[in-house]
Amino acid sequence: MGAMQRGLRTLAVLAGCLTAIAAQAERPRFEVTPFVGYRAGGDFEIDAGDDSSESVDLESDASYGIDIGLYRDSSSFYELLYSRQEASLDSSDPAIDGVKVNTDYLHFGGTLLFDHEAWYEPYLSFTVGATRLDPKDSRYDSETKFSASLGGGFRFPFNDRVAAVLGVRGYLTFVGSDTKLFCASGPSGSSCLVTSSGSTYSQFEGQLGLTFKF
Repeated sequence: MGAMQRGLRTLAVLAGCLTAIAAQAERPRFEVTPFVGYRAGGDFEIDAGDDSSESVDLESDASYGIDIGLYRDSSSFYELLYSRQEASLDSSDPAIDGVKVNTDYLHFGGTLLFDHEAWYEPYLSFTVGATRLDPKDSRYDSETKFSASLGGGFRFPFNDRVAAVLGVRGYLTFVGSDTKLFCASGPSGSSCLVTSSGSTYSQFEGQLGLTFKF
């Protein structure tokens, strides 16, 4: 009788372990979220002489990208974010006005998912990485700077594996004062489109995406 009880207990433990393993196997391990958006902001303060400055703006325009998550647990995941905007500079200086610039963000970070009684799920994301500013003019060099972002929004699940995502994200790029940007070298010497008098460059993005969990 004692041996039978021990055997039953062993079977119960094994069943519990198998159930836990099966549940773990069914839980999503990673997710992919392609998204489209609209990005605004992106002003460079430049020295206009006479101790004054003026602004060179990057026009607001559409953006797109992808967010890849590797789940740490059921309520958080590690994150790889890529986002791109193709827009033009807006300036009173005809040498700068209309120059097209691609702004790319490649970031690593993480996202927290919050339990909520409603059918939608709030989230908060923080990432750090690099900003690449690439003028679409072969005469000028691209620039890569350190940046960080903070995002948040809501997920609206269709089922356990697919959800719509509606969010916002702010990006802050550290440029450095008196930094020359988009420089070119030629027979007559070197020239730069922008000399920043500010230390940061910020943009804000609204995002609409579709998450697929695997």
